[in-house]
Amino acid sequence: MNILFHILMDIIFPIFLLIGAGAVLQRLIRMDLSTLSTLTVYFLLPAVCFVNIYQSKMSSELISQTLVFLIVFNIALILTSMVVAKANKFDRKLTATFKNSMVLSNSGNYGLPVSELVFAANPAGMSIQIIISIFQNLLTFTYGFFNSVSAQSSGRDIIRKIIRLPVIYALLLAILLKCLHIDIPPFLWKPIENSSNAFLAVALVTLGAQVAFLKITRISRPIVWIVIGRLIISPLIGLVVIFCLGLTGITAQALFIASSFPSSRNSALLALEYDNYPEYASQAVLLTTILSGITVTIVVYLSKILFGIG
Repeated sequence: MNILFHILMDIIFPIFLLIGAGAVLQRLIRMDLSTLSTLTVYFLLPAVCFVNIYQSKMSSELISQTLVFLIVFNIALILTSMVVAKANKFDRKLTATFKNSMVLSNSGNYGLPVSELVFAANPAGMSIQIIISIFQNLLTFTYGFFNSVSAQSSGRDIIRKIIRLPVIYALLLAILLKCLHIDIPPFLWKPIENSSNAFLAVALVTLGAQVAFLKITRISRPIVWIVIGRLIISPLIGLVVIFCLGLTGITAQALFIASSFPSSRNSALLALEYDNYPEYASQAVLLTTILSGITVTIVVYLSKILFGIG
C-alpha cells in the first residue's frame, strides 16, 4: 500500500498535473497542436536522446544481459502486437498506432522515478532502467518512426522521412563523442541540457492539449486490447523471457518491473505528427498510465517475491 501511495503521489499526480495544464490551456487559447508536435519531435526529442546516451555509465556485463533481454522481449512484443492487430482487422493507420502503443513504454519520466523509488538501496536497479530508457529511445526513433511513416508512405518515402529526422544524427553524434571520450564545453552543454529538461513538460502539455476536447463515450475494442497488451501481456512476456534466459536477482527484478510500464507518450506524439488516429493514441497513454498505478504496484510486489530482492 505504501508503494502504491508513493507511485500515485510522486509519479502519477505530477504527470497528470502537466496533462491537465495542457488541457486547460487548449480550452482557453487553442494552441497549434501541429506546431507543438513538430517542436517536440524535431527539437526536444533529439536533445533527450543525446543527453541520455552521452551521460550513461554502465558495466559491460550489465549492458549485455539487459540488451539480450530487451532484444528478445521486444521481438516477442512486436510479434504479439502484429497478431492482435491482424486478428482484429485494424486498418493500416490504426495498426501502426496500436503497435507503437503496445511496444513503446514510458521508461523515462515514469520508469526512472519508479526505479529510483524501488531500488533506492541498490544502484544497479537504476542503472538497468537507464539502459532500458536508452533502448526505448532507440526503438522509438527506429521502429516507432518506421511504423508511423509506413502507415501512409512506402519504399523510398519511408527511408527519406527517417533520414530527415534530426534525432538519428543526435543519436550517432552522442555515441561518437562518448566513444572518443570528448567532453562537451559548458557553453554548448547547457542549452542541450535545458532543451532536454524541457521535453517532459512540453510533451505532457501537448498530450493534455490533444485530449482537451476528447470525450470517451465508450471504451472501444482497440483501447481494451492496448490496456490488456501493455499492462498484462507485456509483463507476462517479460517474465517468460526472464525465466528462459535464466536471469536472477536484481537484474530479473528490474527487467520484470520495467516490462509493466504504461504506453509511452511518444506513441501519442508520433500519432499526432503523422495523423494516425491521434485521439486513440492519447486515450491509450491516459488509460494505461491511470491503470498502471495498480498493475505496476502488483508487479513490484511479485518481483520481490519471485526474485528475493528487498
